[in-house]
Amino acid sequence: MNLVIVESPAKAKTINKYLGTDFKVLASYGHVRDLPSKNGSVDTEHDFKMIWEIDPGSKKHLKEITDYAIDADRIILATDPDREGEAIAWHLKCILEENKKIKDKKFERVVFNEITKKAVENGISNPRDINPELVNAYMARRALDYLVGFNISPILWTKLPGSKSAGRVQSVALRLIVDREHDIELFKPQEYWTFTCIFLTQQKKELNARLYSFKGNKIEKFSFKNEQEIQNVLEQIKKEKFNISSIDKKPYRRSPYAPFTTSTMQQEASKKLGFSASRTMQIAQRLYQGIDFEGDTVGLITYMRTDGTNISQDAIKECRNYIDKEIGKKYLPNEARNYSGKKAKNAQEAHEAIRPTDILRTPEKMRSILDKDQAKLYELIWNRTLASQMENAEYERCTLEILNESKSITFRATGSVQVFDGFLKLYQDVKEEDEVDKDEENDQKILPEVKINEKLENPKFNTEQHFTEPPPRFSEASLVKKLEELGIGRPSTYASIISVLSARNYVELVTKRFIPTDRGKLITAFLDKLFTKYVDYNFTATLEDSLDEITTGKIEYLKVLENFWKEFYKNINEVKELRTRAVLDLLNESLGDIIFDKDQNGNISKKCKNCSDGELSLKNPINTMVPHLAVVE
Repeated sequence: MNLVIVESPAKAKTINKYLGTDFKVLASYGHVRDLPSKNGSVDTEHDFKMIWEIDPGSKKHLKEITDYAIDADRIILATDPDREGEAIAWHLKCILEENKKIKDKKFERVVFNEITKKAVENGISNPRDINPELVNAYMARRALDYLVGFNISPILWTKLPGSKSAGRVQSVALRLIVDREHDIELFKPQEYWTFTCIFLTQQKKELNARLYSFKGNKIEKFSFKNEQEIQNVLEQIKKEKFNISSIDKKPYRRSPYAPFTTSTMQQEASKKLGFSASRTMQIAQRLYQGIDFEGDTVGLITYMRTDGTNISQDAIKECRNYIDKEIGKKYLPNEARNYSGKKAKNAQEAHEAIRPTDILRTPEKMRSILDKDQAKLYELIWNRTLASQMENAEYERCTLEILNESKSITFRATGSVQVFDGFLKLYQDVKEEDEVDKDEENDQKILPEVKINEKLENPKFNTEQHFTEPPPRFSEASLVKKLEELGIGRPSTYASIISVLSARNYVELVTKRFIPTDRGKLITAFLDKLFTKYVDYNFTATLEDSLDEITTGKIEYLKVLENFWKEFYKNINEVKELRTRAVLDLLNESLGDIIFDKDQNGNISKKCKNCSDGELSLKNPINTMVPHLAVVE
């Protein structure tokens, strides 16, 4: 008998059907042990030795695995093909080897990027050893998370009662949200005016144009800062006559997007389907592990934790055949598209992008066997994958220049016409407010037919007042995008990071946008003042890069831990010695622009409004979740 160990019972059920009666497939139900939340779990005095503790809920699963392992001819560790999966395999091996009847047996490591019969049989036939570099990267990541959380959190409890915890990546993500809120709160709107005109062509068609230049000066956003400035220009323009001076038509193309990575899937599912990052990952996990279909259990998508953008040659061939036969030859490029532009620097990037395991399982065929949310996500993945191998969308962009007789005033009108839909036949854009490009919006306008030197009549001038707006709060999609841009955390962890921030009442999700609570602002100010380096975006990103370099064997994981701990330990001891009053003084300074009023000169005023000599200050928020202002005697 051959024993195969995977993480989940759903995955075990699917794989068991493929392998038959000679194999027993059991689930570990995720991680089986972890660092206990107590002092000494990571021994910083002795090469960061870690004390592991078996999860109470895992004991009965481990007993069953051990009983089968004793009699097994082969012990095959088939956990997920990433850093965490490698760690689970390593933990299982360590635990099983403690049994005298098992310790001399050979352990085999196999991975599957998709749960299909072909992929599973191929994986079983090509075992390898556990990758020590992936395990070391996991060890470093887990030790860092423990050292940060276990050392900073107790200080938070003491200095800011009511605070629950701090985390290596969690606190930096919170800082992003808080910094954005500060930008919004401190934002001062600036007035500006725009000048547009509706001309009438000789064919009596309306032509919308914007003022582009005036007497040799190009019109910028803040060219007109008040009504008087723009009225002066309007009075001069009213006297002029205009005609079409040039017509410029240029073709342009839009290429399709790459197939989904974990991050882009989370972003698009948020924008198009309204799914949270955690909901998206839960559904994707189910689609990956296996769904009952036509009397069999099949994995419908490839592994959903990946930074890779390319797909296999077999999958590309399937897509191209489908496009040719079902969508139309004109939608099929002459050559297959390749998206493997960036060099893989960690295990997740080595995987394929997220794609259907069989492109012939169309969303229409699968709709009857999937629940509503599963069907929506599967269709999104299927459409994105197929669209990635389709032809470009083609447009013709037209720019009209409109001049007065002396050629001192220019209006410009832009628009475009879609000549060929290409990949857009299958996959359309959805943009959030902070992604909308105003020039791109103008490009979508269809312009009337005109001729060179054609006179334009009956101009209707329009001047409009505007005020600049603060940056929008983060949505789940935009937060995930920002974290990825900065290199903070990894896409597979974004869902849990966001969940923790909400669960600990550090942020609230209002109309699908993150707003930091007062507690969240206070903690961020505390960490920014007292642990500046460890909530710095660049430092956190560099640390993530170090973890990636461990996976490729470029650096030793103990060296990373040593370098981190040396300065961090010094920082911890310095903060411990601070009196609570000193901490509150630092927070008063940090949050002054936000919580205190300002005098006529714009300077922060802490003077009490209820007495003549009292001063306002933050009060230590004992037994409450929000900070208060109080008069200091």
